[in-house]
Amino acid sequence: MQLVDSFLTCYGWPGVVLGGAMLVMFGVQLYYYVFVYGRIPGYRNNRREPTLDEAPPVSVIIPMFSEDYSFVEERLPLILAQSYPDFEVVIVYVGQDGDFYEDLAQLKASFPQIVTTKILLDPRFPISRKMALNVGIKSAHYEHLIFTSTDAVAQTDRWLSLMAKGFMRGEIVVGYCGVERAKGFTNYLMRTWRMMHSVDWIARAVRHRPYRGTLHNFGFTKRLYFGVNGFSHLNMNIGEDDLFMQRVMTRDNVSVILSPRALLREKTWGGMKWWISQLRYYGSSFRFYPRGVKRYIRGELFSRALFFLAVLGALVLMPLEYKLTAAGVLAVRYAIVAVEVRRIARRLGEEGIVLRYFLYDLLSPLWAAALGVLLLRRDDRVWR
Repeated sequence: MQLVDSFLTCYGWPGVVLGGAMLVMFGVQLYYYVFVYGRIPGYRNNRREPTLDEAPPVSVIIPMFSEDYSFVEERLPLILAQSYPDFEVVIVYVGQDGDFYEDLAQLKASFPQIVTTKILLDPRFPISRKMALNVGIKSAHYEHLIFTSTDAVAQTDRWLSLMAKGFMRGEIVVGYCGVERAKGFTNYLMRTWRMMHSVDWIARAVRHRPYRGTLHNFGFTKRLYFGVNGFSHLNMNIGEDDLFMQRVMTRDNVSVILSPRALLREKTWGGMKWWISQLRYYGSSFRFYPRGVKRYIRGELFSRALFFLAVLGALVLMPLEYKLTAAGVLAVRYAIVAVEVRRIARRLGEEGIVLRYFLYDLLSPLWAAALGVLLLRRDDRVWR
């Protein structure tokens, strides 16, 4: 009590409030980065009890909504070249170009593992990704299914092997997909945002509290899918990797595949405007998340923003010794964060993240707040 009284005498109630907020939020930040996110680098999926004796044959299902020759010529060969003995690639073409589909179907002569199916595109009856995936699931010959997109690029020939082995320990498999690396600060923000927002759901999954995957790199069994009568939220064009997964995920049926060898990267098709449009589109499902998941995701951002505000208040309003203490707490917090982010980035196969991370650390709460405002408006692309 004497120490508190002395502190109050020296710095007044503003000093007490700023110091208390700073220390409490510092503790919350340590909890997230050390005890929650910090489990990711040391996670080993093989510690889970196996349910299958060997990795099963798998069907890789890819919906295609345009005449994407760059996918056929550049990214599909990387999937077909995967080092795995028993798999097929089911391509669901949604379109009207008969010549393109014929060329696609003829690939089977050279690559027997390719299976193609077509959905005729009618502007009066838009086809969602869920509808295309449903057709792909029914066309697949194997029980175990891996889903990816035409924009995803396999970084090694071990991706499919590692994802397929995940089925030995769970009916659901989730993996990481980063953003392709390019020059410029905008690309850095995209890559870091993707990694750190993936860290949210990966950290929960390794703690047996899963709530989503990524549409570029996840899988489940047919039995699980048909057991709940297919995808949920059919009035939305999104949700197959989160809202549906929240229906079928349990504490014990999810395998998390974390390895640079299992890394996919998503191609980008624009700059910041395109990226924000993507975040707004896919972020529209967040309002339907369970309350506990919302609190968990917002907790880190809120505590970080409040911590920075408390430090800023101390640097502006308090005496020199108080300012030095606040700056020291800020430096310690960032050192811990940088170490943990570096460990996570290495585990996920990301490079070039840590050196500029302090910029993302400062800017991302503002970015998240701006995105939250954008999400208040209805995005007509989402709804059917």
